[in-house]
Amino acid sequence: MQTPNLRDFYQKALIPIGLNDRNALMETRNQKMTPLTHWLIALESEQLPQAKEYFHWKVSIYPSNTEGTFEWRKPFYSSSNLECFDSAIELARLFETYSKNDQLFASTLQEKIS
Repeated sequence: MQTPNLRDFYQKALIPIGLNDRNALMETRNQKMTPLTHWLIALESEQLPQAKEYFHWKVSIYPSNTEGTFEWRKPFYSSSNLECFDSAIELARLFETYSKNDQLFASTLQEKIS
């Protein structure tokens, strides 16, 4: 796995993980590390291999602790590449709403199945 492009890594404010999402997360993850208490939603660029500099964007969601520490190799969810930054922002806002309503786990599982 390649390292993330931290030059174009835009994270939104941390969002506390709700009880439903926390229970589902604990079933799927090994919680030996620092307790995971928040969602970190980020927009990340990926440069396309071509002569002119051109980027696609993806939205990634990472479980993190209260200080924002997260394991970049293990995102909870990563979208497919989006051609438009505005589309990535819109998707990030949608996931932010799901997470604030304690429905992020269910919404991303639904998307992975579709």
